[in-house]
Amino acid sequence: FLKKLKITFAEGCFDELAEELTQEELDAIVGEITDLVESGELFEHAEALDEEEVNTILKQLDSTKKNTRQ
Repeated sequence: FLKKLKITFAEGCFDELAEELTQEELDAIVGEITDLVESGELFEHAEALDEEEVNTILKQLDSTKKNTRQ
């Protein structure tokens, strides 16, 4: 048996979408992402990142963390 994954969204990750979507639409997106993870479908369609892509994402996350601390 696989351990059930806990899905955690970073604070503010949907802020830009919140300006355009209703709370119900945002809840539906979160629900769909959760369903994709729990069913394993998300991982079936996933593609590995190369080192450069990983570093770019890590820099963006670090920048985001610094901006939210100010």
